[in-house]
Formats: sequence, C-alpha cells, structure tokens
Amino acid sequence: MTSSTRLVQVRTQILKDNDVVARALRQRFQESGVFVVSLVSSPGSGKTMLLEKTLAALGKEYKVAALVGDLATENDALRLARSGAPVRQITTGAVCHLEAHMVQQSLADWNVEPLDFLFLENVGNLVCPATYDLGEDLRLVLFSVTEGEDKPLKYPTIFNTADIALLTKMDLVQAVEFDRNTALQSIQAVRPGMQTLELSAKTGDGMAAWLELLRQRRGERSR
Repeated sequence: MTSSTRLVQVRTQILKDNDVVARALRQRFQESGVFVVSLVSSPGSGKTMLLEKTLAALGKEYKVAALVGDLATENDALRLARSGAPVRQITTGAVCHLEAHMVQQSLADWNVEPLDFLFLENVGNLVCPATYDLGEDLRLVLFSVTEGEDKPLKYPTIFNTADIALLTKMDLVQAVEFDRNTALQSIQAVRPGMQTLELSAKTGDGMAAWLELLRQRRGERSR
C-alpha cells in the first residue's frame, strides 16, 4: 500500500463518517421544524454583512439563529450578535471548513426546536467546504464582484454542490468594471440552470428577493 493510497482511504472514511453525522443532523432539523441554510464563500465576499442584515430582517417575523465558523477569531460572531439573534462560534483552528460533527457538538446543548431558521456561516474557503455535508436544507455559494468573473470556472466543485449562487457587492460593479454577463455565463458553464441572485447588502438592492426566497424555501420544506 502506497502513502497516496492510505491518504485516499483515510479521506474516504472521513467523508463517510461526516455523512453519517450529517444525516442525523438533517433528521433532527426536520423533526424540529428548523430550516437550515449554509453559506460558503471565499474571504471578503460580504458573507458576514449579508448574514447580519438577513438575521435582522428575518428576526422581525421569525425566530432565527446562527452558527459561525472561523479559523481563529470570534469577530464575525460578535458582529452577527448585533442583530439580536442568538449566535454561536465554532473555532476550527487549522481546519479550513466546518464538518458535521462540529455542528453537532455545537448544538448538543442547544434546543433548536423553537427556531424557524438556523444559518451556518462556513469558514471563508471555496475548496474545502465543497465535499462536507452539514445536514443543511439549502446551501448557498457567494462570490462578490470584486473577485472576478471567472470564479465559478476556477472553483467548479463548490458551485456543483451548492443550490443557489449569490452575486454580492453589486454596488461595486462599475467601480471594479465587473462584467455581469460574463460572470453569469461562468456560473451556467459550470452548473447549467443554477438559480442566481444579485444583491448588495450595503445598499439593500436585491435583499427583498433574497428574503422572499428564504421564506418560500422554508414554506416548501414545511409542506
């Protein structure tokens, strides 16, 4: 057995173990009636600002909460707590993504049954989170106009494992000379038919459609 063969076997076992925990989480979420949304992006995509605005807006009509993954700091969790929603931090250390057992451990003493929405903010990374199921109902991949139009072509796996793509920081389109049509073509080249929303959490443009999508998806899951 070569060292590369051992690495493949270890990774395969890790993913199998993750899937077992993710299935248990999904069953718990469904039985509790909480709709779980995970957000994945590279660093600097505006994920935390979007989530802060989302928690504040949905918190007026639903019970919402968030779990936040970060390598080292609690900065994002402290920022999200300003929305008034319950927020917990998962510090991953050297691990560049959230895994199902991390979510399970963080929720061990948390009764999620009263919640309507639980958001999982993954570590800023477009590679590692792609293959780790967290038991979520909806997975979003964000990329901002400051990152370039070819992001989906560079990181196709994360777009193929996500349900919806969010183009963020649309208020900066002209400033960074972002080619919207090319970006949309990049998404469709990787994932034909993928639903895409465009928004700016800073200006509020597109936020109404985003919030309505969340309401609709939760309603569909509840039927």
